[in-house]
Amino acid sequence: MSDLQTSTRVGALPEPDAEAREHALRVSAHIAALIDAAGGMIGFDEFMNAALYAPGLGYYSAGSRKFGPEGDFVTAPEVSPLFSRCLARQCRQVLDALGGGDILEFGAGSGVMAADILRELAVLDGLPTRYLILEVSPELRARQRDTLSRSVPDLLDRVQWLDALPDRPIRGCVLANEVVDALAVRVFRQTADGPRERTVGLGERGFVWAEQAADDALTRAVAAIEAETGPLTDGYLGEWNAAAGPWVAAIADLLEQGLVLLIDYGDGRRAHYHPERGAGTLLCHYRHRAHDDPFWWPGLNDITTQVDFTALAEAALDAGLEFAGFTTQAWFLLASGLQEMLAGLDPEQADSAYYRRVQEIKTLTLPTEMGERFKVLGLHRGLLSTRAWPLLGFALNDARDSL
Repeated sequence: MSDLQTSTRVGALPEPDAEAREHALRVSAHIAALIDAAGGMIGFDEFMNAALYAPGLGYYSAGSRKFGPEGDFVTAPEVSPLFSRCLARQCRQVLDALGGGDILEFGAGSGVMAADILRELAVLDGLPTRYLILEVSPELRARQRDTLSRSVPDLLDRVQWLDALPDRPIRGCVLANEVVDALAVRVFRQTADGPRERTVGLGERGFVWAEQAADDALTRAVAAIEAETGPLTDGYLGEWNAAAGPWVAAIADLLEQGLVLLIDYGDGRRAHYHPERGAGTLLCHYRHRAHDDPFWWPGLNDITTQVDFTALAEAALDAGLEFAGFTTQAWFLLASGLQEMLAGLDPEQADSAYYRRVQEIKTLTLPTEMGERFKVLGLHRGLLSTRAWPLLGFALNDARDSL
């Protein structure tokens, strides 16, 4: 999200309208039932899964507008079509080297990234055989179809929506922009006696934080973190994305040959679990404001955490994928032709398109905006011996040593 700002106090957030509050109460009742069924406490990962993905209730499953100026946050594809055009050029390099193939996008949001990628690939004479969108939300599917129907109606027949990963392996490109940050995480607090898991219970006024002893999996995960970062201080709060490894492994099983691009905000493990982040990276987004209370009107907020890219890379290598590169969003876009796209515009245009694009580029690339907060992790299978190597997007900078 581009709205990565200092956390806003919940009391300063805009009050939801009556309809939204009623929806949040239904979500809360659903989660409360889960807590009762579990004996009074659930892991934060269970809470987060329900708040975001419960069918017909969760933030990504219900009908509120989430993306863009009228939603809760803005992603890079909504900032500028230049973002997606750069991704398209990287995809075209791979598809051309493979003699064609498919593109699979996880969680296509409003559909604007898919539309802009297809439009650019049509210009470059590099269209995929299929553009697959894995989207579990019926409401978002409808919005994506509407976006694509309006933006690239002549290319809609190449688009297929999926409920789950394809049955057969694919050759081509897999794209996931701001997906991993919304995978449910387990939360821990380090103590002198080892980690404890932060959980969710019920109090007099709603959901409250609770704790329980860390199980073996969480204890091992924290020990692995400390083996690389050094001891975490007493009271350190952190998150462990237990779902990320299996998710990457499933992508590895799916990819016969091609490239995976994971784009999100985060860092390598040493930076991710730095002592200065001892309060954790959990963040919620509501109407373009960031706050840190996931219990505030559940179902109305996006809930995210920063990504440990080292964990993603380790899971990918264990699953048989290879490194393609790791860099900031700014370097990836610049290497993929961002400056050349701007140079193709006329500064004297009456509608000020040139200057609008300049402002968009600043948002996408400046360190104080999205340029360094967001990273791009490239993973591949079978590209070393093709014309796609070296990869376009990592030609100017490859920071894999920071992982």
